Amino acid sequence: MKTKLFAFFFVALVVIGAVAYIGYRAGLRQNMTSPSVAISAAAQAKPANATDLATGKTVLYWHDPMVPGQRFDKPGKSPFMDMPLVPVYADEGSDGGKVTIDPRIQQNLGIRTVAVTRGNLTSRIEVIGNVVYNERELVVVQARANGYIEKLYVRATLDPVRKGQPLAELYVPDWVAAQEDFLTARRLAMQENSGLDLIDAARQRMRLAGMSEEQMRLVETSGKIQERLVIAAPVSGVVAELDAREGMTVVNGAPLFRINGLDTVWINAEVPEDMAAQVHPGNSVEISTASLSGMVLKGKVSTVLPDVNPVTRTLKARIELANPGQRLVPGMYATVNFSPEVRRDVLLVPSAAVIQTGKRRVVIVMQADGKFVPVDIEAGGESHGQTEILKGLAEGQKVVASGQFLIDSEASLRATSLRMGNDSKPAGNAAPTHHGRGKVETIGKDTITISHGPIPSLQWGAMTMGFKLPASGIPPDIKAGDRVDFEIRAVSDGGYEIVSIKPAAGDQP
Repeated sequence: MKTKLFAFFFVALVVIGAVAYIGYRAGLRQNMTSPSVAISAAAQAKPANATDLATGKTVLYWHDPMVPGQRFDKPGKSPFMDMPLVPVYADEGSDGGKVTIDPRIQQNLGIRTVAVTRGNLTSRIEVIGNVVYNERELVVVQARANGYIEKLYVRATLDPVRKGQPLAELYVPDWVAAQEDFLTARRLAMQENSGLDLIDAARQRMRLAGMSEEQMRLVETSGKIQERLVIAAPVSGVVAELDAREGMTVVNGAPLFRINGLDTVWINAEVPEDMAAQVHPGNSVEISTASLSGMVLKGKVSTVLPDVNPVTRTLKARIELANPGQRLVPGMYATVNFSPEVRRDVLLVPSAAVIQTGKRRVVIVMQADGKFVPVDIEAGGESHGQTEILKGLAEGQKVVASGQFLIDSEASLRATSLRMGNDSKPAGNAAPTHHGRGKVETIGKDTITISHGPIPSLQWGAMTMGFKLPASGIPPDIKAGDRVDFEIRAVSDGGYEIVSIKPAAGDQP
């Protein structure tokens, strides 16, 4: 019983193995003939070059413009995108990066061209600024004598004050003696009708004690001693700093108040350093803020500060602006538009047509024969979706405004392949050879199909592909199913041919 059961399982395993092998061979043949099998970037040579009936041109291979590095040996639908494969013709191999695209494919890809034109470019600079105090209207109020603060009328910073408004009242003991001397000298002078020099000396002593002319006149007119000093605001504005408190002792020269005027303000506009050359003192500007919706204020640049912010890489353009009604408050954000500079009769292309590639700027030009070629340009200013062209283009040329990235990637791939091919050819125009190892799948009249492993010198992965047979043919002892070592080299049509082939070491007796 056990022997029969063992035999049954053995037969089942043999059948399953046979079915798997047949499936593998069938799948291998399908992969070798399916148009959706991608060939390496070096391209598989077809057994016979196909001819496009619509154009009469010889087709080297087909590819998907979205994935230009993958090539296909037959037409069909792209496995990457919902679109047909695009043929690459034999007469495109030496164009040095030029790309030809069928008009129908251009329409499917949304490729649109525009002409290079001449016109005027208005370079408008719009930056963000912020409102700050005009430091030229800053006033510092100090104590003019030693004393005590008896009463404080302004008790908090940022309190608004008017010119002449009382700020504080100080008791000044040093004034009492000076005023008594003055009143005594004046009384004696009136009695004796002399002593004018004494009166002048007493008045000078009051002045040295810190009394103002107005306070001295008050002493003269009232004949009474003024023991207290009332400090008034010299300008209208806001109290930016408050160093006085009731009851504190102050000394001569001590700062008590710092008042910023608001009749004018500064707006510091943050100008990027690459635009700073276009901003100069005297430039007219238009300023708008969110707090004054719909109102545009006009001013001029007073100075450009010679200092670059190391974090934002900007310079400050200072604008002095009248502030009627004191509606502009320090700390507000403002949008600053510098008066546009008009550059007349310059070459213009849509900004969308310019491709930024590191240090280079490239546009795709459509030539008279319908081919596309990338062109390096030197660009100037940009405004309202238009870019100034300083070098590289001429008026009337057509440039690609949409879909240019697909063309540029294909052109770069072709130019790179061409350079690599030219650079790698040794003396005598002999292409370099590359070594591979694999298994012979089929041998045809002109081609041999090999399932090979990676070929590092070509940066190929493992794949199954066909190669042209050498003119002398292959050794008679090579047949399908053999494992072989082989050498290949590139040929002019983009494919590869066998240079030498022999049984793999260790696989033959």
